[in-house]
Amino acid sequence: MEFRSFGNTGVSVSVISLGCWIFGVDWWGHRTQEDCDRLCSFSYDRGITFFDNGDAYGNGRAETLFGNWLKKSGIRRSDIQIGGKFGYDFYTDPGVPGAHTERKQDFSPAFIRKALEESLKRLQTDYIDVYTAHNIKLPQFRDDLWMTLDDLVKQGKIRTWGVSLGPAIGWREEGFQAMLDHGAKVCQTVFNLFEQHPGREFCEVAVSRKAGVMARVHDNSSVLKDVIRPDTVIGRNDHRKFRDENWKIYGAKKVELIRSMASSYGMNIHEFACKWLLQQPGLTCITGTLLDEKEIQEAVNAVSKPDIRASDLNWLLEQYQNDWGLGENAHPCNLKSSTDPSGQVRSQYVPPPVYVA
Repeated sequence: MEFRSFGNTGVSVSVISLGCWIFGVDWWGHRTQEDCDRLCSFSYDRGITFFDNGDAYGNGRAETLFGNWLKKSGIRRSDIQIGGKFGYDFYTDPGVPGAHTERKQDFSPAFIRKALEESLKRLQTDYIDVYTAHNIKLPQFRDDLWMTLDDLVKQGKIRTWGVSLGPAIGWREEGFQAMLDHGAKVCQTVFNLFEQHPGREFCEVAVSRKAGVMARVHDNSSVLKDVIRPDTVIGRNDHRKFRDENWKIYGAKKVELIRSMASSYGMNIHEFACKWLLQQPGLTCITGTLLDEKEIQEAVNAVSKPDIRASDLNWLLEQYQNDWGLGENAHPCNLKSSTDPSGQVRSQYVPPPVYVA
């Protein structure tokens, strides 16, 4: 395993992280305490020490299951890193199980402190390593939010903080402002070989501000695990139901365009997609949706696989910028935006407002 820090924070994590959202929501099937114990232990035994969680995942369920595992695992708290999130007030707005609609959010200092204490109880620990504002938008940015997070670092309740952007791909302005104007050291975003923006821009800002990026949806919602075909049926409760048909049709075609290159490096598609991410400057870790031991092992394998040569990285970038030669319908979905009147902007590279030394 390889370890990287979030910029100059001194908070070092394994470059592959297990996304614990799979234990809180049933979008990928129901996970029991036994499932959590098995997958967390399997991950740890293979060098994964960073477990990214969030209080809204199952309204505390993912934290509870993980905390139970950690307590009985015998692993020293100092030997792992825990990611946490805050901002959803599921205490007064629990939402509907299985739904993908937004719920009440609260980023006030009082709520942040309350949410953190509740998370610490469920996780059965006294601090969280990486604490991020969950799906925060520009209108919710407030000075006392950042001041509170800095104060929690001084108190030893958290080690570093940032923003986790979503739920959809985009929110470029939030990432820029969080790192450039407010000192966020962590930015989590949708980022993968087939959806490179705004992750690429965030990585450039992170390098300049001595911060780090966490990539989520690293697999393009399973396309880069090589399991999606044009005729794949997406169920009513499947989290991927928000994707359009072009995602399936052209995703499979893109996979075929990189298959021989992946094979030339001794990797399957999933390993190759992980390796590509790990070679992006500014990326600290992949917070992966890894559903079973096979997927965990593939992500871990990528760490020790040969680096992708610069010439091939350039070819991949050229293909991405040209929609892989497949036409307009193969273009990545639009990015969500807080500032554009339409609420979305075309997916493309936008140079960040910063110079990278």
